[in-house]
Order: sequence, then C-alpha cells, then structure tokens
Amino acid sequence: MKLITYTDGGSRGNPGPAALGVVIKNAHGETIEAFGTYIGHTTNNQAEYQALVAAMETATKLGATEVACFLDSELIVKQMKREYRVRDLALQTHYLKIYNMAQKIGHVTFTHVPREKNKEADAEVNKALDAHARAR
Repeated sequence: MKLITYTDGGSRGNPGPAALGVVIKNAHGETIEAFGTYIGHTTNNQAEYQALVAAMETATKLGATEVACFLDSELIVKQMKREYRVRDLALQTHYLKIYNMAQKIGHVTFTHVPREKNKEADAEVNKALDAHARAR
C-alpha cells in the first residue's frame, strides 16, 4: 500500500517550545491520519526529525509498502538522501531510526516542498503549540 506523508516540526524560539505535525494520505490523496503533538523544549531540526519519525512509525503501523515523504526541511531531505552528512549527534539517532524503518518498508522517497505546499502539517504543529500554550 502506498502512503504519502507530509511532516513539519517547529519551535517557537530555537530552541523553544516545540511540536510536530503529520498528515498521511492514501494513494488517492485522501487524508487518513492527521495529528500534531507537543514534544517539549527543543530545536526546529529536532522537531522536524521527530515529525518524520512519527510519520514513518504511523505508516509502518498502517501497513505501508511504499511511502512518499514530503518535508519543507531541505536539510533533512538532503540528509535522508545521503547528500549531506548528519553531524549533530542528537539528530543521528533520529536519522538511523528513519533509515531503518525505510529499509523495512521497502520503497521510501524524501522530497523537499516549499512551505506553502506543506500547510496542513504546519497547521497541526501550530494547533499543538497553541493547545500547549493555553493549557499552561
């Protein structure tokens, strides 16, 4: 089964309060999962990676055999495509987790998209951050 994921991570301040956003669509473009999660005080890059981890875990649980991942983080796309090395030790753990899940799934692609093409995932990030801010 082919799934399409859109992920985003963000922090208000860098580092600061952070959240991840995930939108998963089926091959027909219909949303089958969408969620945002507050992840604590961290950096933008940490949040971006954690969003991709969450998307891959969800895709695996849904039985995906092919996943097209769309992110607005050019850095992470280039790292996942092995065009850039992952020098940050804190990010290497996430990279390896995603890499290993991709191997189990079979066919996974990583594509950079501009922010305006990633509005749904961004909205999930902001909903989670706003809900956390209200709850404090």
